[in-house]
Amino acid sequence: MTNSPITPQTYHLTTPNSPLSPRICRETVAMLLSTNGHDPRVADTARTLVSEVVTNAVRHTKTPTVRLETAVTADGVRVAVYDDSPAGLLVPPEVARETYGTYDDEGGRGLLLVRALAQGWGVGGAYAPGRVGKHVWFELRDH
Repeated sequence: MTNSPITPQTYHLTTPNSPLSPRICRETVAMLLSTNGHDPRVADTARTLVSEVVTNAVRHTKTPTVRLETAVTADGVRVAVYDDSPAGLLVPPEVARETYGTYDDEGGRGLLLVRALAQGWGVGGAYAPGRVGKHVWFELRDH
């Protein structure tokens, strides 16, 4: 890798709750990874996972905005997608399969893909103290 940041560089993007948001977010993360010299395979995986997580926020919440936080490091990326909906707050990763279905179901594969492809992932609270909401995060590293 060349041009990779030595210290994490964190980028924030806020989009409306719109069907266009998954595409805007996935292309933003891919561009940040490419610009910082990361393996193209990491950018491809990030596109898939960002799309899944942002799509979940758009489809399953009434949040007016979706917030994307991307921390690019020397060896990978950490992405967090925030919404203002309390539904599903703090779903433990170990129950993702039972909660979100299997690969054979019509839907519900988003978090299974995150679980299968990310080096780490989880869920947490709102983007700021005193706010309602949650975030889903994942980490990818260059191979």
